[in-house]
Amino acid sequence: MPKKYKLYNDDCIKVMQSLPDDSVDLILTDPPYNIGKFMKKRQTNLNRMRENFFVGAGWDNEDYTDWISDMSRFFNEAHRVLKKKGTLIMFMSVLKVESIIELAQATSFYYKTTGVWHKTNPMPRNMNLHFVNSNESWLYFINDGKTGTFNNNGKLELDFIQTGVTPAGEKKYGKHPTQKPVALMDHFVTILSNPDDIVLDPFMGSGTAGVSAISKNRKFIGAEISKKYFDLSLKRISEISDLFNME
Repeated sequence: MPKKYKLYNDDCIKVMQSLPDDSVDLILTDPPYNIGKFMKKRQTNLNRMRENFFVGAGWDNEDYTDWISDMSRFFNEAHRVLKKKGTLIMFMSVLKVESIIELAQATSFYYKTTGVWHKTNPMPRNMNLHFVNSNESWLYFINDGKTGTFNNNGKLELDFIQTGVTPAGEKKYGKHPTQKPVALMDHFVTILSNPDDIVLDPFMGSGTAGVSAISKNRKFIGAEISKKYFDLSLKRISEISDLFNME
């Protein structure tokens, strides 16, 4: 049986540069939000509450100008590798939504909407001090077009998605500080791509997009620069591909 996935332990830009033009159907990704320094200045106590919280990890602490430059490079490569009318879904902090839209529109992406992922069971941090954060934003773009694959089957699909946070069973090989649940990724993979399509996640993290893609009979390409999280992704995606009798 043909191999259904290819994983790279490397910088996402290098990996994307190695891919052919017009070769990807869906990019589904969760890049750094560039809010590490902002959160640290607020003297949040989250680092004490969660050992692998991203503020302490350092990988989300890039200077804003450098982050903008890196994201601009990402959009340039995303535009090249995505097929015409291919879809890009990106999770992002609401603080950076405007910046992302500007970068995307400068690279021939059509902005569709900003949606909300609502966590039905968020961690009740500081619940007696302020409103508990239960939402994350995601952005929806079409490459070189205004409409793309949209498998709603006549059903109303809102830009408001509700799931629980990532369950313990999806963390048996290890944890990622911003890990998304498979149910959330399944929602996008099912609606925005078709069987045998190629799904790309340049910021693979724990590999959830790959788990979803393989389980839904899509092909998957993933890049993750951290060896620790790459190994975690490899274990999860290998397991799901074995379950579905794929290489």
